[in-house]
Amino acid sequence: MSTVYFTNLRTKPGNNLQQKMLRLIKAAGIEQIDFAHKFTAVKLHFGEPGNLAYIRHNYVQTFVRFLQEKEAKVFLTDANTLYSGGRSNAVDHIQSAFENGFNPIGVPAPVIIADGIKGTDEIAMPVVSSVPTHCQIAKIGSAVANADIIISMSHFKGHEQTGFGGALKNLGMGAASVGGKLELHSTSAPRIYRKNCSGCKMCVKYCRHQAISLDHEQIAVIDKAKCVGCGQCIAVCQFDAAQVVWDSSSELLCAKIAEYTKAIVEGKPHFHISFIMDVSPMCDCWSNNDVAIVPNIGMAASWDPVALDQACADLVTKASAQTGCLLNEDGGHPCTGEDKFRHIFPKVDWEAGLDHAQKIGLGSRKYLLKEI
Repeated sequence: MSTVYFTNLRTKPGNNLQQKMLRLIKAAGIEQIDFAHKFTAVKLHFGEPGNLAYIRHNYVQTFVRFLQEKEAKVFLTDANTLYSGGRSNAVDHIQSAFENGFNPIGVPAPVIIADGIKGTDEIAMPVVSSVPTHCQIAKIGSAVANADIIISMSHFKGHEQTGFGGALKNLGMGAASVGGKLELHSTSAPRIYRKNCSGCKMCVKYCRHQAISLDHEQIAVIDKAKCVGCGQCIAVCQFDAAQVVWDSSSELLCAKIAEYTKAIVEGKPHFHISFIMDVSPMCDCWSNNDVAIVPNIGMAASWDPVALDQACADLVTKASAQTGCLLNEDGGHPCTGEDKFRHIFPKVDWEAGLDHAQKIGLGSRKYLLKEI
């Protein structure tokens, strides 16, 4: 049984929320880690432009200063997205991070996009498990793969494909390269959306397997017999012509995310904190955020990301739905004690991911909640 440390959001003079966060992580034992001169990756979601539910930079600033006092070589990181948007390449991604407060003034640490300019800078990390896995290797952004210590700071919220997004999704999906994200989301080769193709030949140039060519209309075509699903074409296409076939089931996706997370933290010190506030029904990858489904609950931390995700899900289950949210638009049913994420996404089995994470030795769903 793992221990999950929790603190609510009540404050008083001399004990603000940033100070409570520090007390929480210290009570959880983070100071057991030797940070001195170690490359320390703080993995978080910088927020898609237009979305305001992501973690406030003030918490990250306080955490970074704590790590710097421990002489850590700390940096903030996230990997590029598989879809087109404000974070699909490092140039736009850094700009989005800066606009959302993760800049040298807001947080005194560099922002390093884990998988490089186009999402192709990756390292293959083994998935170590005594039971069968779906992935033998995980394609992880090199900045995360090369880090000595992994810290995840996660905004706990709903997610349309995994039920909710917490520590596992933040790491397993969030630190995957573009090719890794393709492996997580799809069991099929990418496709070419012909109307968007400009015939620029960038996908042809960068395909390592000679699987792409231009047809008689100068439109890219993919030879599925040669395609290995590396995602390179999606990463380099600037016209959204190379696209993902989103055909991976939620259970398979959640299981693969657990495996990618296992590969990232294997053999390294790692620590996790989740912010159960602004619990929007959808992911921070959307360019908007809906009304939170429950009132703000608190912050939780653990050495065990599986136990942490389970505890956060349980806390949301116990809470009453917020009036006027997606769960309770008519204001008549508080949904107290109900699985809020299953209510919103009835076809998504988020528990399958935590079960698989436990089977492969990533952590335990059983936990002791210790309030600070």
